[in-house]
Amino acid sequence: MMDLITHLEQTKGETLGFFELRDEDFEKSYGPGKWSIRFILHHLTDAESILFDRIRRIISEPCQVIWAFDQDAWATKLSYDKRPLELSKEMYRATRAGVIYYAGIHYEKLTLPANKQCNQRPDST
Repeated sequence: MMDLITHLEQTKGETLGFFELRDEDFEKSYGPGKWSIRFILHHLTDAESILFDRIRRIISEPCQVIWAFDQDAWATKLSYDKRPLELSKEMYRATRAGVIYYAGIHYEKLTLPANKQCNQRPDST
């Protein structure tokens, strides 16, 4: 369990470090037609927020449906090209802190109730 928390803390620090790059570096990408560092940082922030939502739902209400998200639609419709990096940095910092908090409390003890069948809708018999 401590390995998980240590890893989450370590990657939090590593990721936050990328928000400190020089302005011109944020527009670099790893290839033609690929996302810039700016877009990747916004994506990591949004993906972390989705993970945090999923964690809280599963802890609170086991057997949740886990919906996918269209990362390209999020990038376009959430204006990754205009969103302030400082906003994403603080969102990422807070969300990762929440993930670490709940992982520390629930990771090893989270189990589904023995009588709960996750493949059935709650209203089905």
